[in-house]
Amino acid sequence: MQSGIGSFVLIIIFIAVMWFLMIRPQKKQQQKHRDMVNKLQKGDHVVTIGRLHGVIQNIDKEEKTVTLDCDGIYLVFDINAIANVKQQSTSAVKPSNDNHKNDQTNDDSKSDGKESKDQQHNK
Repeated sequence: MQSGIGSFVLIIIFIAVMWFLMIRPQKKQQQKHRDMVNKLQKGDHVVTIGRLHGVIQNIDKEEKTVTLDCDGIYLVFDINAIANVKQQSTSAVKPSNDNHKNDQTNDDSKSDGKESKDQQHNK
């Protein structure tokens, strides 16, 4: 009788471990994808599950489709075919610091040949 209860508890533990290692992470991933799809907007740069890159032209919530502009070719996909968003339309692109560094370098080269202590130290 004791071994029957022990094996039953072992099966329950095995099922619980399978739940936490397989099913639970999959549900979290599905919820994350669902949230991403719900936030899609016209102008977002997206990638489909077939790795096709395009810009969202139209979203039809009733039919659950999305129209992508892929270099002038308009394609209609199921909204769940969107794998990820590369760049959202509402996000502002920040200027990179590289341009600022290049401006400083160009300004330094225009100087009369005298270098500051900081410039000498950096070399």
